[in-house]
Amino acid sequence: MKKIVNTLVVALLFTLLAAPAFAEMSAEDLAVESEAYVKTTVNAAPTQPETIIAKVDQACALLAKEGQAAFPKFKGKGSAFLFEGTYIWIHTLKETKMLMHPIKFKMEGNELIGLKDEKGKRFFVAMNNLVNEKGQGWVEYFWPVPGSKEIVRKVSYVKKATLPDGTDVVVGCGIYNGDPAAIAKLDIK
Repeated sequence: MKKIVNTLVVALLFTLLAAPAFAEMSAEDLAVESEAYVKTTVNAAPTQPETIIAKVDQACALLAKEGQAAFPKFKGKGSAFLFEGTYIWIHTLKETKMLMHPIKFKMEGNELIGLKDEKGKRFFVAMNNLVNEKGQGWVEYFWPVPGSKEIVRKVSYVKKATLPDGTDVVVGCGIYNGDPAAIAKLDIK
């Protein structure tokens, strides 16, 4: 009997002490964690376009299978979709509404059709137009580097995916630290 009581006490203590560690993080805390983690993934070597394409393809396959239930897999420390100093985001094709952004959580749920970069380009419109015309491709715009306020040229690969509920989305991922020669060979809009 004493052994059972001791086991129950240990289990209760573990539950009480560990519960906060397993509690769901707030959206803001998760975004902070994602941004901090993505900064740790920056490589000295330039990011290759093929790496971005492969990661977007992987994300599209996951979304086609799991839909929005997969969104948590794109956020937080250790996410395979936070890599080489960049990240995956997902917005709707029809409404241009941000569905998932691992770093800028306040964008989620907002329509982005009017958003312009510092040069006046409505880059989400350009992304959706490209996806509607070709299914996928590259778009250039100016955007902050994760963990910084520095605005730099970003070249992003975007691709159409369809969620199990039939919603068409745009899955995107950009290059901040790219190989200039490899980027020069891309058909960029």
